[in-house]
Amino acid sequence: MSRTPVTACIIARDEEDRLPDCLASLEGLCAEIVVVESGSKDRTAEVAREAGARVIETDWPGHVIQKGRAVAAAKTDWVICLDADERLSPELRTEIEAILDAEPKAVAYSFPRLTRYLHRWIRHGGWYPDRKVRLFDRNLGRWGGVDPHDHVEVDCPVVDLRGNLHHHTYRDIVDHLRIINRYTTTAAERKRAAGEKFRLHRLLFRPIGKVLRMYLLRGGFLDGVAGLILAVLGGYYVFLKYAKLWEMERAERDRPR
Repeated sequence: MSRTPVTACIIARDEEDRLPDCLASLEGLCAEIVVVESGSKDRTAEVAREAGARVIETDWPGHVIQKGRAVAAAKTDWVICLDADERLSPELRTEIEAILDAEPKAVAYSFPRLTRYLHRWIRHGGWYPDRKVRLFDRNLGRWGGVDPHDHVEVDCPVVDLRGNLHHHTYRDIVDHLRIINRYTTTAAERKRAAGEKFRLHRLLFRPIGKVLRMYLLRGGFLDGVAGLILAVLGGYYVFLKYAKLWEMERAERDRPR
């Protein structure tokens, strides 16, 4: 019985250090690999081509649109979507191979995502199992959500797989802070565009609530110092998002008419 062909769809920018492991985890599994690259200053595009991927160089319109572009470029109905800092664990790959060899019985499959942060696997604080739909029939599934929080939308039941999708997230705390800064700007802009108004109580209390939920209620303390850092930076993310919303409102109000 022939295997159901699948295309790996990857978005990447400045990922020459992490992309090789992502591509290696897909070797021999896919009919093709598509890498959508958006203005990298390093060798991301070259690394992808050297591994046999088809590279599409384009602008950056946001997570949802960019991932939709990658799926639209696929030559097969079935796609598996990864970020450059993700890779299939051996257990997950075995499950996927069995599904494709027997012909998929569902429209979409979700993976538990296990994140590596500050040299340890994070299993608490709301970070695990962090299920993501990443294997699906593109005729019946699509990328949706609101930037920077994208997700796959399907109208049919999703089957949960057991093998982990390994996520090698922020390279270090500096990288984490850089991404928080970028993502909170996007989140504040989306709130502003949707007509949401700044409220002081949200700036004061929601960051604290985020820290307490992650560290105490969801067991982040079980991940040691890394769990504490994640909880505090999670609260900082919320604080910065609302602070930027306030700043945008002030800038709009103070703009000369």
